[in-house]
Amino acid sequence: MNKEQFQQLLAEKGIDLSPSQLEQFDLYYKLLVEWNEKMNLTAITDEEEVYLKHFYDSLSAAFYFDFSGSLAICDVGAGAGFPSIPLKIAFPHLRVTIVDSLNKRITFLNHLAGQLQLNDVHFYHDRAETFGRQPEHREQYDVVMARAVARMSVLSELCLPLVKTRGIFLAMKAASAKDELQNSQKALNVLGGRLKTDHSFMLPMEESERTIMVIEKTKATSKKYPRKPGTPNKSPIE
Repeated sequence: MNKEQFQQLLAEKGIDLSPSQLEQFDLYYKLLVEWNEKMNLTAITDEEEVYLKHFYDSLSAAFYFDFSGSLAICDVGAGAGFPSIPLKIAFPHLRVTIVDSLNKRITFLNHLAGQLQLNDVHFYHDRAETFGRQPEHREQYDVVMARAVARMSVLSELCLPLVKTRGIFLAMKAASAKDELQNSQKALNVLGGRLKTDHSFMLPMEESERTIMVIEKTKATSKKYPRKPGTPNKSPIE
């Protein structure tokens, strides 16, 4: 996906990027490749692939969820900033928090935010399991997002404790999402979530399947969760 296709396909979905926003994406790409030589941020470095598989893929969440309001968003395990930094570029009013367990990624994100002149972005070096127990973050976010971090039963325990009651957990997944969703029903119930909608679509050009699950938080999460670091992955709620 070249830059012109990126701009055009987003415009068809109602996301019109200004010249300065397109410049931010261009700089994002350059910084990603530059820093990737020093640390492992992404296996994808070809410009057209980054625009498709990172930038466009991240923004696909906005095809199915309205980001136009004044929302506080938390991105769990964002790595090199996906999906929340592309969303922040496209919707500058968003208040974005990223938590990631690798400090070198947080160093990159701090540099990136400075270079892109992003306001209202906060980065935390922490495990989601401990982050979700901190009173200043627990059940404080309108939207909590994760993209391809873990299977749904695990991801729900990492993300739902951060979501406000009546807020939304957005899980961005690949093709196996339907099976994952079935296996995560117990976890969603226990943690206070309920599937509102799910959307499957094909990523353009390469035609690979993507699924976005919109989970509504219907009640407060029990203080038991999240459990200690590593526990959700070792013994998921299933």
